[in-house]
Amino acid sequence: MDSPVKDVTPAATAAAAEPRGVSVREGVSVRGKAPGGRLGPVALVVTSGLSVQFGAAVAVLLMPRAGALGVVTLRLVLAAVVLLAVCRPRVRGYGRADWGTIVAFGTAMAGMNVLIYQSSSRIPLGAAVTLEVLGPLILSVVASRRWTNLLWAGLALVGVVLLGGGGFDRLDPLGAAFALGAGGMWAAYIVFGARTGRRFPQADGLALAMAFGAVLSLPLGIAEAGGRLLVPSTVALGLAVALMSSVLPYTLELLALRRMPAPTFAILMSLEPAVAALAGFLVLSQALSAADALAIALVIAASIGAVRTTRPKG
Repeated sequence: MDSPVKDVTPAATAAAAEPRGVSVREGVSVRGKAPGGRLGPVALVVTSGLSVQFGAAVAVLLMPRAGALGVVTLRLVLAAVVLLAVCRPRVRGYGRADWGTIVAFGTAMAGMNVLIYQSSSRIPLGAAVTLEVLGPLILSVVASRRWTNLLWAGLALVGVVLLGGGGFDRLDPLGAAFALGAGGMWAAYIVFGARTGRRFPQADGLALAMAFGAVLSLPLGIAEAGGRLLVPSTVALGLAVALMSSVLPYTLELLALRRMPAPTFAILMSLEPAVAALAGFLVLSQALSAADALAIALVIAASIGAVRTTRPKG
């Protein structure tokens, strides 16, 4: 099996999936065609972060109706239905390694969602995502071969710790453990997202992996929520969460992985706690202090530095 670190190098991410209607042909160079140069993929990552975290805030409001596992199930199942209907992926012509990638990618998506929703039902959303982002940050250090990436990852880590307010010891231990587990799944999501983009055209791989993740989560959601999953108002809110937290951001992230090195992408994921804190403040009325603002500034500075020192792809 190929090394995961090898699979997240710039060469490995060059053919990540695109939405239906945008062709990705093997052997055809796409260098130099990303809109806006390096800012194009950054805009994709930022838009993805805004969408997924505000969707997560809505999901927290939905949890009293369906429970954490019920919300995850609604999100993944409805997202899978949308993606399968839009992409209509073909299932023939793929080998065992291709399907193994789909299984790994789908498992990473399901695990990431189940764990972070279990965490956010126990600790504040901003703290949960702050702990979760340690996974991508560690991946960026492991996968990068440049000292500057270590510098930016370190600066982002300082911001992440500061955003925690030094109060991680006061968090529910199980909630914190779930968040750290979600971080590991997030790192796996980046690795296998890049690999899926290489092996499957357009957004076919994403649709198939989402369907597999939905199947994994379905028994858990039924066990926790049962018939509450079928209440029309709950389904409507679940569809909003699916679109905001899965369909749109995962598609944008695969596009971004195609256009930037995965270590840089992983550092940009450190923006997620800042966005989560903002979403928690606006949607859930969770406090945002001066220290939080400083932490957010450090994370943004690290992300900007990582992008500015990235070698152009072409």
